[in-house]
Amino acid sequence: MKTTTPKNLLSLHKKITGRNSSGKITVRHRGGSQKRYLRHIDWKRTLLDMPARVAAIEYDPNRSASIALLVYPNGYKDFILAPQGLKINDQVVSSETTDIKPGNSCLLKNIPIGIPIHNLEIVPGKGAQMVRSAGNSALIQSKEADTVLVKLPSGEIRSFKSTCRATIGDLTNPERKHRDLGKAGRSRLMGRRPEVRGVAMHPGAHPHGGGEGRSGIGMKSPKSPWGKKTLGKKTRKIKKYSNKYIVQSRRKKR
Repeated sequence: MKTTTPKNLLSLHKKITGRNSSGKITVRHRGGSQKRYLRHIDWKRTLLDMPARVAAIEYDPNRSASIALLVYPNGYKDFILAPQGLKINDQVVSSETTDIKPGNSCLLKNIPIGIPIHNLEIVPGKGAQMVRSAGNSALIQSKEADTVLVKLPSGEIRSFKSTCRATIGDLTNPERKHRDLGKAGRSRLMGRRPEVRGVAMHPGAHPHGGGEGRSGIGMKSPKSPWGKKTLGKKTRKIKKYSNKYIVQSRRKKR
């Protein structure tokens, strides 16, 4: 069954190519991707207690999981991420409490322990921010008062407010992580430009560059392209607003 995607759910994906408003490269190794359209995804599922029919399950070039087109009784249409087992003409609903079936969305406090979920909110009402890539799902481990402990795909255990919303089921395309692009051209069409070792560059482009023939980095400590020391240097911000919800880190040996 072929369905035409509603035009109001499409918007042209502007090519940033890793540059800022001045045209200066701020993210290396990006550029040259295919022209593509963004599909509007309903991350909040705000139409409550209104069953929607799955009109189509489609490929989305901007994300790893498939998407499902929902049609509501009032004529409203929108996309959601498609969980495994969801079929065309199935009925899904968003509510505070609902049947435990793929595609239904409800509050964490009303989902039984051990049920796989995705599209998980961090802040109630903000919309899904976690567990959104192909084949992923999280598991509810326990409930305590107004908090729910959830084990994420990384193995990290986090606490969430019981009023956060999630969708039932595992996401589609679980085999995507085993996919082989096959050739460099596929990578270029996805907007990824070639990466080159620092020692293969000239000294003006990288501190490791220069020298005759194959040579080492020629210094005591490896450095970034901008001359900053990288050995043992943390490159991510340690403090995030949501770190306080971590009960067990994914880096803990299991």
